[in-house]
Amino acid sequence: MHNEKQPDETAYVFLRDGEEPHETLTYRELHEAAELRAAAFGAAGLSGRSAVLLYPTGLEFIRTLLGCMYGRVASAPVQAPRRRAEAERLRRIADDAGTTTVLTTTEVIRDLQERFGDLPALAGLTLLATDALPHDPDAVAPAPPGPEDTALLQYTSGSTGDPKGVMVSHANFLANVVETDESWPCQPGGTVVNWLPLFHDMGMLMGIVLPLWAGIPSYLMSPDAFIRRPARWLEALARFGGTHAAAPSFAYELCARAAAAGRTGSVGDLSRWRLAANGAEPVRWSSMRSFIDAFTPHNFDPRAMCPGYGLAENTLKATGAANDREPTVRWLSAEALRDGTALPAGEHTDGAVPLVSSGGTVGRTRVRIVDPGSRRALPDGRVGEIWVDGPCVAGGYLGRAAETEETFRARLAGPEDSGATHLRTGDLGFLHEGELYVTGRLKDVIIRKGRNLYPQDLELSAEAAVEGLHPNCAAAFSCDDGERERLVVVVEADGRLLNSLGAEAVRQRVHDAVREGHRITPDDVLVVRRGALPKTSSGKVQRRACKRRYENGELPAATTPAGTAARRV
Repeated sequence: MHNEKQPDETAYVFLRDGEEPHETLTYRELHEAAELRAAAFGAAGLSGRSAVLLYPTGLEFIRTLLGCMYGRVASAPVQAPRRRAEAERLRRIADDAGTTTVLTTTEVIRDLQERFGDLPALAGLTLLATDALPHDPDAVAPAPPGPEDTALLQYTSGSTGDPKGVMVSHANFLANVVETDESWPCQPGGTVVNWLPLFHDMGMLMGIVLPLWAGIPSYLMSPDAFIRRPARWLEALARFGGTHAAAPSFAYELCARAAAAGRTGSVGDLSRWRLAANGAEPVRWSSMRSFIDAFTPHNFDPRAMCPGYGLAENTLKATGAANDREPTVRWLSAEALRDGTALPAGEHTDGAVPLVSSGGTVGRTRVRIVDPGSRRALPDGRVGEIWVDGPCVAGGYLGRAAETEETFRARLAGPEDSGATHLRTGDLGFLHEGELYVTGRLKDVIIRKGRNLYPQDLELSAEAAVEGLHPNCAAAFSCDDGERERLVVVVEADGRLLNSLGAEAVRQRVHDAVREGHRITPDDVLVVRRGALPKTSSGKVQRRACKRRYENGELPAATTPAGTAARRV
């Protein structure tokens, strides 16, 4: 244990406003704090049960997370509510987890009571401030957990409005962090710098669990600090000698845009950065290329850019690109991809699209590509559903036997059936030379006139149609009006763009870009104000939630400065 080998070395540092060290935790302090909380949870009767964790980014979340692990409490981390809908989601998660106990801080409790004290959804919940626990010298921590005990209830993004708790065991955590360290070694001299939300699987694994496993320091900042000024992340990496960091593709694009606007001049030397993990959403070649070009002058090594693929149901990481070579991109025929085949095409060939490799597996994790209908394995170069098996696959969804059986217990059909079960990811992709290429979501594929259209391709065209649109600003989906399928593209634009260009011009340019780029005419292009497009806590667009709001008439069209609503096609 690091508490015994290096008790006084720094484990975690929280950066105030993403810049200055504000609070630190040594391994000894973390161990003692976790033991204190575990004993308190045992005395409260929580051992062997579950509790919701409701914390802002900070060290108290880590103390409590470890306290839950010590005390055999299955923790369900949730974002601290800022809106009434988020407070109601908190209650749905608590009910699903079978608990009324919410572990949080004194400040969050005060904020909840001031904002949502009258909300019926919060009635009956017990809010326990772990930063104000009394010290009870007679309290004894419960017996330590076993490998198969549930350590975490990782709630999915809930794009359908029905959050599901993935049961992640201590053995799952250990397997995933071992495989992550095998792919992207933390030693020697590793240092993590993380802005991702800690309640999210990627932020928790990369910002808390991996550095704790490896015994290296982790510098943490709030997501808001990054979003307000992306250069803060890069400045911290340079200042504190960061070697490991992770983010979705849009974050690298924000950094590249900040560089193009001249807002990254204070970023120093990035030569120590050897893992820039890129995942949690489609990895875009243009974003990676822009980032590499922008920060090579700061000694960023292009080999550090490592796309990967993972999901909460597999604890996190399933595949990852090696950091001993630059990212691999394959230019493929878009038409052949729509037919389910990865056919190479020249970079400058009409209809060629770039797909970035998400790397391969390590350890005992295995990935197969399967025809979702016949459940037969497909050969390399054929697009199908991504299936995963191995020690990182979680135990299933809490209290959802039928969905667990369908998603976590899938078996191949025919002679390839070895009796092994697999996780059905719902994602589409293909294998080439042992590496995974992700092409889209199984349920999000749009079928028009016999063609398979991937929404992320349409969304990328929409984003590129107008200079000034932000990354992840579009959602493409199909709606059935009772007679036919209609293609809808929703685009959000900020006030500056609407004031300078106008909603109608944005709508027309997006409409034309999708039509010309994909030989398909959108039935509706709706321009909304920035912030109206529903997204997950990690910034991914929630297509199904957007579709539901669209169909319910809950997405108001943006207006031009003159007050005229953006006209639809």
